[in-house]
Amino acid sequence: MVETDGTQAVSPKNKNKQIKYLMLGCGSLGYNVLEELSESNENILIIDSDEKRIDDLRDHRHQATVGDISDPQILLKLPEPEVVFILSSDKDANLSAVQNIRKAYPNANIIARAVDLFSTDQLADNGADVVLYPQKVVAKSAVNHMTNLIASRNAQRLYSLLSSWSGTLGIITHKNPDPDAISSAMALSVIANDASNGKLTTRILYEGNIGHQENRAFVNLLEIKMEHLTKEILAECNYLALVDCVGPGMNNDLPPSTKINIIVDHHSAEGVVREYKPEFLESRPDAGATASILTQYLQELYLPIDTKVATALFYGIRADTHEFQRNISSQDLYNAAFLLPHADRALLEIIMAPSLSQETIEVLGTAIMNREVRQGYLFSNVGYVRNRDAIPQAADMLLTLEGVTTSMVYGITDTHITLSARNKDIRLHVGDVMKEAFAKIPGASAGGHATMAALSIPLNAFSLVKDKEELLSMVIDPILSNFMKLVGISDGEGDEI
Repeated sequence: MVETDGTQAVSPKNKNKQIKYLMLGCGSLGYNVLEELSESNENILIIDSDEKRIDDLRDHRHQATVGDISDPQILLKLPEPEVVFILSSDKDANLSAVQNIRKAYPNANIIARAVDLFSTDQLADNGADVVLYPQKVVAKSAVNHMTNLIASRNAQRLYSLLSSWSGTLGIITHKNPDPDAISSAMALSVIANDASNGKLTTRILYEGNIGHQENRAFVNLLEIKMEHLTKEILAECNYLALVDCVGPGMNNDLPPSTKINIIVDHHSAEGVVREYKPEFLESRPDAGATASILTQYLQELYLPIDTKVATALFYGIRADTHEFQRNISSQDLYNAAFLLPHADRALLEIIMAPSLSQETIEVLGTAIMNREVRQGYLFSNVGYVRNRDAIPQAADMLLTLEGVTTSMVYGITDTHITLSARNKDIRLHVGDVMKEAFAKIPGASAGGHATMAALSIPLNAFSLVKDKEELLSMVIDPILSNFMKLVGISDGEGDEI
């Protein structure tokens, strides 16, 4: 059946038949999409101006007709499709087709091909729900494949290394470990036990304290076996691994000369100098959590994952990304989605709703009372604290105040001066600024991400100073002054908050 304008119309039989997919333009990209859709056996209609192409499609039993995809009249002959693919290589024809489809079928889902970067926004502005620029799609796919390939090979390399060992592997978290560090240690233990076929005993070791109420609930409810690191235990380990810290002496009290065999971390290793090169090093600052890296390893190695480990890893990713809102990547979300069906959701709810200790409430109150705001930067001295984990909690809370873009809360414990920073100013990478501002302090460990960072200064060098409050002010004031210079804060009066 041929119309007077020379185009071939849809037959009455096809006109009355339901169409789920309508494809306007079917070049090489269209053929590939068609191949994917054909496997679903859904009703598909193709319209293209190339008669030879249409004949070829019909020979392969596809429903196809000749027509100008920019002509609104062709839509009068069709039932309303659910999804429309506009895939020709003609920029103007694609734009006209988007406009016509959106006008004729307001509820249709439109996926359109952009011929160049300029037409990407143009197609979206005129009603396309999804715009595909093939070159960009290929580039993203290439990067994703590269990332997955590296992760797969790293997982295999780690597994092979662990399979060659026997004895005791000490898995050391950072000082005052959080759920990310603890769950990462658990996952590495699972990999080591499977790889060595039982020849390798693993021990999860930590220094400091587990003070945050959620972290204590996390360890207790999941019955995670952890040991305080001592020189005696360190001597008993044939091999050492660090998780969630980038090297000995960095967010841990290990001597910098300690030989570490394995390091897995999600912080940047740029500029880090180690006396010994680890046999395996994974430093991935684009990951939201070390637990996410280890989760990907478990998937790449096809290792079974039990409820306890899945629950721990999911919570580790959730906690370190601040409930999937900070430093999060698509891979982190994918890994969390993989873990969730295996996790104990009832247990997760209990862990996420622990009671606050009296000291934590007092520290939060002190942080509020002592706050000082300058040009959007909030500083608060909470003085002496027994529970250092209350300091980052206070920094999180104060960041929510109106007019605050960066919060810095600091205090002093029996062994360290501690500062936690939180940031929502996209112009500032608070981790880099912290590292630069505090780089010259002996023994200090500083750094982090764009939105969160920390500083820890051991008190070894200040043992003669008895008054902790006086010591805190003496040490922190020049440090904060340096920070203010770096971010361009003037010496004017503070804001009223």
